[in-house]
Amino acid sequence: MRQASLFDDLPWDDTSRVAPTEHSEPDAAAPGSGATDAPACFASVLVDIPTRSLTEPFAYAVPAALAERAQVGCAVLVRFGNRPALGYILAFAPALSELPGAAGLDPARVKPIRDVLTEPLFSSVSAQVALWMAREYVAAPAECLRLFLPPGGSPRLCRHDDGSYELERPAAHAVTVRWVSLTTEGASYEPPARATRQRQLMQALSAGPVTTRELNALYTDMSPAICALEKRGVVQVEERRAWRGIAEGEPRLSSARAAVPERLTDGQQSALAAIERARAVPEGAVVLIDGVTGSGKTEVYLSAIERVLASGRSACVLVPEISLTAQTVGRFRSRFGDAVAVFHSRLSAGERLDQWDMVRAGAARVVVGARSALFCPYRDLGIIIIDEEHEQSYKQGSTPRYHAREVAAEMARRHGCPLVLGSATPSAEALARCRRGSFRDMPWERVEMRERPGGAVLPRIVVADLRREFARGSRSMFSKPLYDALMGVVERREKAVLLHNRRGFAPFLMCRECGCVPTCEHCSTALTYHERTHTLECHTCGTVYRVQAYPSPASRCPQCGSPYLAKMGVGTQQVEDALIDLLPKDVAVIRMDADSTRGKDGHARLLEQFDAAECAVLLGTQMIAKGLDFPEVTLVGVVNADYALKMPDFRAGERAYDLLEQVAGRAGRGERPGQVIIQTYLPGDPVIRAVAAHDRSIFTDHDRRVRSDALYPPYVRLAHVVVSGKERAEVERHVRAIAAALEGAFAREAGGMAPEPAVAQLAVLTRPVVLGPAPCVIERAKDRYRFHLLVKCPTAYPISDAIAAALAEVGERRGLSVVVDIDPYDLM
Repeated sequence: MRQASLFDDLPWDDTSRVAPTEHSEPDAAAPGSGATDAPACFASVLVDIPTRSLTEPFAYAVPAALAERAQVGCAVLVRFGNRPALGYILAFAPALSELPGAAGLDPARVKPIRDVLTEPLFSSVSAQVALWMAREYVAAPAECLRLFLPPGGSPRLCRHDDGSYELERPAAHAVTVRWVSLTTEGASYEPPARATRQRQLMQALSAGPVTTRELNALYTDMSPAICALEKRGVVQVEERRAWRGIAEGEPRLSSARAAVPERLTDGQQSALAAIERARAVPEGAVVLIDGVTGSGKTEVYLSAIERVLASGRSACVLVPEISLTAQTVGRFRSRFGDAVAVFHSRLSAGERLDQWDMVRAGAARVVVGARSALFCPYRDLGIIIIDEEHEQSYKQGSTPRYHAREVAAEMARRHGCPLVLGSATPSAEALARCRRGSFRDMPWERVEMRERPGGAVLPRIVVADLRREFARGSRSMFSKPLYDALMGVVERREKAVLLHNRRGFAPFLMCRECGCVPTCEHCSTALTYHERTHTLECHTCGTVYRVQAYPSPASRCPQCGSPYLAKMGVGTQQVEDALIDLLPKDVAVIRMDADSTRGKDGHARLLEQFDAAECAVLLGTQMIAKGLDFPEVTLVGVVNADYALKMPDFRAGERAYDLLEQVAGRAGRGERPGQVIIQTYLPGDPVIRAVAAHDRSIFTDHDRRVRSDALYPPYVRLAHVVVSGKERAEVERHVRAIAAALEGAFAREAGGMAPEPAVAQLAVLTRPVVLGPAPCVIERAKDRYRFHLLVKCPTAYPISDAIAAALAEVGERRGLSVVVDIDPYDLM
């Protein structure tokens, strides 16, 4: 079987039949397989079998009878080996020899496509991006291609009793609405005096077409009157596609109805000029908008999209949190109306399908959503915008473990459009690429926005040293500066935001007699206590354990039976209880975390309550720290800033700085000045000092030195390989075999040179280094043991190819799963 690289850049036509991708040879067709007629052409088909071993598409013949229906993006029925299989057409060629990698194959022995099952589901550019993702992230090509398919679950072949096959449709179906309108002749029709219902119908239709649902809501059942007038030719009834989810993100929040500014700031004009320069670059370009919180980045996005839409192209806007969707979509719909679609995981299956179809049909030319919105079927994509580009949520947590920023850059390159990244705290990787000026053959430009529109100023930062509070005898979770500031907000009838990045009531329970901490029976993680539901919950696997209220004689230590179980640490529920006891009853306390927003519209509902309240405190986890724009907020409090600082992760400092800087930016966005109170036991930490001084360089200079000395991104690339299974010894053996295969490959590349010394002794990494294997920090999760290894390599090294080769050399083992994470964000 011949194999060739799929991923070289190839010339693509403007037609639906394009130059072929490279592929591997399929199994030879058996004699009498049905391929007797001369094929009209040949196609490169990706078989929908999600395994890393199928790294290439296969060549199939296109019978003349199917030539008219077969197009790039169509799902087709093929024979793969001795069984029917689902595949997708990626490219065509008039002759087999013109398919890269097929030279020398006998056309008579190439199997034919059996049937075309659908209309085109994706474009040729989407196919190429999917194949790029498969190589870059060491994933199955079929899994990557599925990201671009209509929502509704993985596609499957269904066999009918007559032996024919069809593609199983999603459980969600399109819905239609019946519209009633007057005909040209019916405009002058006068119903009989006694035909009351017909007169009501004519009156309702005089202003334009109306749906039957609206008519029935106004006048109860109007079906008889509609039928009578339809027979006379007075009215006509037609079925039209209805779009579920169209009301998602309507501008119900006051901040979503922001007016168009009369004049842009100098920073906004500079950012727009940079985007216009990027639009003129044929190979695509990246613009990083580095703007302080409240500097008006959203207005830059809106203005840039207006110009893109005027040129006839479409736009994609990604936001990191679902909590931002309602507010962001509201602002975009206030500017662009129903041309905006919304796409995220909280939509129902039917709503997701309709939003996807709106984009494919061209009814929506602007898509706002989470990272999955990147894969909608855009018509002539003209700009991609990633707001808060530093956010970890842009990294996919399951296979394929892509980063939305990297995939968006590849899409921008292939579409020849700009990628706009916006953040008040840009990631280290983005800043490094801007310093270089280019990355992966794309120019990168950084634009600064250092002023807030309308004369608003950055808030005043106060650091409350909890060590001094403790020395004074204070045992409250609210320091004196934060207490005084909250009372000031109540007195002035303003609003406040409090950040506490720990959900639940207490992070864990501990037995006071033996020190036992209740842990999940399926994972090696402590259980979090939730006071409202009297449950212990595992935040790794989601298992919920029902318990009696603590303390209670019925609640005992699982190890020694002691009833003395202490609540250790503080969660958002406990902070909420303290706020309710502290503040007057007329002050709304609204808690916003993963527990309180589980419902479909949980985020929007809570934000609307906060927006409508006269005086309120919004308490939440990191989801409240980004993008929210409420001019009435004059105080931001951080209950404990130290949780994130000492995590075992080289990005811990960056994440802590991003979180604190972002949440601080929620204060003082209106006419009244803002204040931020940060409670901490580590006031001298570079993160705290940088936020307090509004000087990012205090942290970034320190962070660059640490990462450079320890050889971490952006100075090197990382690859994380995790092996899991139910038998610990078997998992350990397999991960050691992978590590040995990688080390052997790196040694052969180095020509037998001595291995690199310990990473801590190196100043510059010249070739890859394998660290580990070792048990994961969370060694057991969902009843499976986990071991991992980490590879550090130079930034230009093709680490994905090396890992794919090592996995192929070691092979697969039944019962074991291997997860490859390129450029990982989670090393736990």
